Amino acid sequence: MNKITCAFICVLRQSNKSYSSASLLGRQLSYKSDLSLDKIYPNARLQLFTPPPPPNTLSIEDKFNGYIPMDKLEITYSRSSGPGGQHVNTVNTKVDLRFKLAEAEWIPQKTRQKLLQVLANKMNKEGYYIIKSDLTRSQQMNLADALEKLRSIIRVQEAGEPTGPSEETLEKLRRRQEKAARQRLQLKRERAQVKADRQQPNGVDF
Repeated sequence: MNKITCAFICVLRQSNKSYSSASLLGRQLSYKSDLSLDKIYPNARLQLFTPPPPPNTLSIEDKFNGYIPMDKLEITYSRSSGPGGQHVNTVNTKVDLRFKLAEAEWIPQKTRQKLLQVLANKMNKEGYYIIKSDLTRSQQMNLADALEKLRSIIRVQEAGEPTGPSEETLEKLRRRQEKAARQRLQLKRERAQVKADRQQPNGVDF
């Protein structure tokens, strides 16, 4: 390793050219893929921003138009759990989105009152409602997923759809109850067999 370092320093000293990026033997020392975002989209802004609100044909008291102001949310990022290799240990991809539901003026008043009742047990002591997402290994994709979850919750309450358990949840509960009943009957049979073995025989064999 020392020989390589010395050779590199000698090449830099003997060269009269000014290098924007250090190179050795015609190869760049730092590799950057041709598929990087700044090369595919050279004029794109790779930062999240809040677009202007869409033209609202209805009053804000009537219906939620899907617009969520980013400056009214508190968004934090953290390391995601689960498999993913070293990428999980180096990039904060998990999204923690929170906001005060009682102060969310961008939600219609009637819908906000419904949400305050339905989500009363899911808010913390400060009145923050929290949505988390670690669906993908992309920070922006997880943020989009969290925002879509929030929109879905608002639209469900706005439409007045029932918030009861889904068919999949009901099926899981049914199977769980059947399994518990089978286990209870099996324990009763085993206990009955133990008691039967303790009984003395009725007849005496000579």
